Amino acid sequence: MEKFASVLADAQVDLNPHQVEAALFAFRSPFSKGAILADEVGLGKTIEAGLLLAQKWAERKRRLLVILPANLRKQWSQELEDKFYLPSVILETARFNEIIRAGNLNPFHQDAVVLCSYQFARAKEPYLRQTAWDLVVIDEAHRLRNVYKSTSKIALAIKQAVAPFPKVLLTATPLHRSSPSGSCVWTKALPGTTNPKPTPSRFSKPKA
Repeated sequence: MEKFASVLADAQVDLNPHQVEAALFAFRSPFSKGAILADEVGLGKTIEAGLLLAQKWAERKRRLLVILPANLRKQWSQELEDKFYLPSVILETARFNEIIRAGNLNPFHQDAVVLCSYQFARAKEPYLRQTAWDLVVIDEAHRLRNVYKSTSKIALAIKQAVAPFPKVLLTATPLHRSSPSGSCVWTKALPGTTNPKPTPSRFSKPKA
């Protein structure tokens, strides 16, 4: 917790109480099962995830991955640098091949936060599996809602690639207990968990 306090002090952003509360919630959650942060749009889920990534970095646990829509990669990279002093690498096909030619046979092995799109994560699933991730953040996680369908190839590939690793899902889409697609984000994208019980807060964790 001392390191987490240091991360909060170093963050170059005016933190709102709910952002600190959400980060603490995820920090204290059993990461073997994962956590979901479901703030409404504009309430700072990127900042909450940044706090968690910065915490892992401070602990020298630096196999960190963010899977996100392609159009958000540069925004995430800039925010990680400006607000948390975290280096990042955006992996896409040209950069990936360049790194391999330079002698790194698994370009996901970086001393930086790795950012990649959903499509790229699916295409490079074997490389993802070979990396012992300390934390995986999945932004816009409602895109995994159809993972229970055999036709949802991207969601299935991501689920299989990161299943063994600690993960945090970010979504602004409400998840309802009665919704098969909402439930599957927990039971399929986070294997071993159950559908979360709604709480007064804007985030939830799996049942024990």
